[in-house]
Amino acid sequence: MTNSKPYCLMPWIHYHVGNAGRVKACCLANIPLGDCNRQSFQEIWNGDPINELRAKFARGEKDSRCAVCQRLEKAGGKSVRQETHEKFGADFINTKISLPVYFDIRFSNACNFACRTCWHGASSGWFPEAKQMKRNLGEKALLQNVKDFDSFITQTGEALLQAKEIYFAGGEPLVTKEHYQLLQWLVKNKATQMRLRYNTNFSQLKMGDQDVLEYWKHFREVEIMASIDAHGKLGEYIRKGFNWEQFRANRELIRSHKHIRFVIAPTISVFSILNLPDLYQTCLKEQIIEIYGLYINMLDRPLHYNTKALPEAYKQKVVNRYQKFYQWANRKGIPETVIAQFKECVTYMLSEDLSKQWKNFEKETALLDEMRGESVDEMLFGIIER
Repeated sequence: MTNSKPYCLMPWIHYHVGNAGRVKACCLANIPLGDCNRQSFQEIWNGDPINELRAKFARGEKDSRCAVCQRLEKAGGKSVRQETHEKFGADFINTKISLPVYFDIRFSNACNFACRTCWHGASSGWFPEAKQMKRNLGEKALLQNVKDFDSFITQTGEALLQAKEIYFAGGEPLVTKEHYQLLQWLVKNKATQMRLRYNTNFSQLKMGDQDVLEYWKHFREVEIMASIDAHGKLGEYIRKGFNWEQFRANRELIRSHKHIRFVIAPTISVFSILNLPDLYQTCLKEQIIEIYGLYINMLDRPLHYNTKALPEAYKQKVVNRYQKFYQWANRKGIPETVIAQFKECVTYMLSEDLSKQWKNFEKETALLDEMRGESVDEMLFGIIER
């Protein structure tokens, strides 16, 4: 290490497994480091690709493949790169790190939803429509990223046992067999010191005879980031498979578990940005979240769902709605850190004009509306025209 604060910490602390078993620098940057199905953990973790990236970041240099974080930072938002420095920076400076302490393992694309802003590579639930649209990856709904769970544990187990955080995302972790296998293995090996963090649609807490609450009670800290983009019918429109009443019922089931932190983590897209104040206010009123319980995910791709693609008139409606929200938030004593996330949404939306993508949005939405028997005019435009 030649720099106490490199450009990004990920190559030293993080191990991410995504589509087809490809290990990358993180879930956002397309920087390949290896293949967990063909290479050993040690071969990847100590290989030339990751060492070259470490050397580059140690010199304080950027990488063009980190464009998602760079675009978000340029637009005034907080990136995963910056969050990682905040969470792990002190440990990195004060501790000699030889193994990753932060894991993000996407075992498969298993998912029971088919969200508008998703695709078959991240959701098995997308397969029927993807096949009809000729966008499927192969001829099976389930795409297995980690081919052999036992082999993966044999290779990666030493590192997992000393992890500080394991992040589960999708697919949908709570309907993924290997997710439960990993929790079972961690409990059996008394490795429950780490934080478990989930990006989950939170639609079910059991899979067969596996009850996730029985596993969670062994861990000191569990954070649920519920990927809900809107409440009620709009939420059900954006995320096919979502049921608002089931979501509320599941929230009640974990309320007595004090070590579980629950926040909503909406994906901010053309579908959800205008409704975000209503979502936050509704979840606060119904005690689904506490006052700090918001974590936004800014959608970058596809561009026709990016909020920058909204026509200028719609953007102005968003600005007006948020101004009213700020007035309410100030009266209610909403923390500035929460208000800042709303301001980030607006700043990002206004940072660039991608309205040329709007025709692609209309075309894609009309296609899915026809396939699903739904209508965007009853959902998105109805809200925008308030």
